Amino acid sequence: MLRVVRFATKLGFRLEKATEEPIQRLASLLGDIPPARLFDEMLKLFMSGSALANFEMLRHYYLFGQLFPMTEQSLTHDDNYFQALVTQGMKNTDARIEQGKPVTPAFLFAVFLWQPVRERAALLEAEGQHPVQALQHAGSQIISEQAGVMATPRRFSLPMREIWMLQLRLENKGGRRSQRLLTHPRFRAAYDFLLLRAEAGEVPTETGDWWTEFQTENLQEPVQTTTRARPRKRRRKRSKGDAEVKSE
Repeated sequence: MLRVVRFATKLGFRLEKATEEPIQRLASLLGDIPPARLFDEMLKLFMSGSALANFEMLRHYYLFGQLFPMTEQSLTHDDNYFQALVTQGMKNTDARIEQGKPVTPAFLFAVFLWQPVRERAALLEAEGQHPVQALQHAGSQIISEQAGVMATPRRFSLPMREIWMLQLRLENKGGRRSQRLLTHPRFRAAYDFLLLRAEAGEVPTETGDWWTEFQTENLQEPVQTTTRARPRKRRRKRSKGDAEVKSE
């Protein structure tokens, strides 16, 4: 069922009714597939340059919800910003693949699961947790629950967490902390994620613009280097005994 979607978008054909009819009825059988195998199929669907087309067809046949049930539930809400976020995220992924640029499943997973994480974090905040703690716990819970459906290797789940957690720091822009944030190994991915959120209308556009200008200004500034003079060696005073030995 997943492969017919991938082949249809890749080769540009339409499914016959006899092939199409059982898919919606049997979609739930994907729950019997090992999570690791589903992850491999996910990579082929979303990392081959046709992410957006595959996403739309998967949703049409009620297959996407078998891969990302929490994401599908969030997409059914009235708020259209998440739909825009996911759509733009896949457009960007397709564009990067077409341009020969590297892509990582960690970023796309971060996009797919962002709204479920936000919703869970809001519940934890309502219970009294600090926003940072709530987001951290929500991310761990959502990743764990998603892994029960589709395996997520640690090398992808850890970057996902960092991308999410950096969003709070990016929203609180300004000061020396912003300067230090530029050197964070996940800064670029988190910055791209912030731009997606701004484009979807979740955060003000000015926030993304501020970080764009801030990076440009810091790249143009010369690196300040300081040279410290070497400490002068103190000459040891010769004692009377040294002088006598030398004279001998």
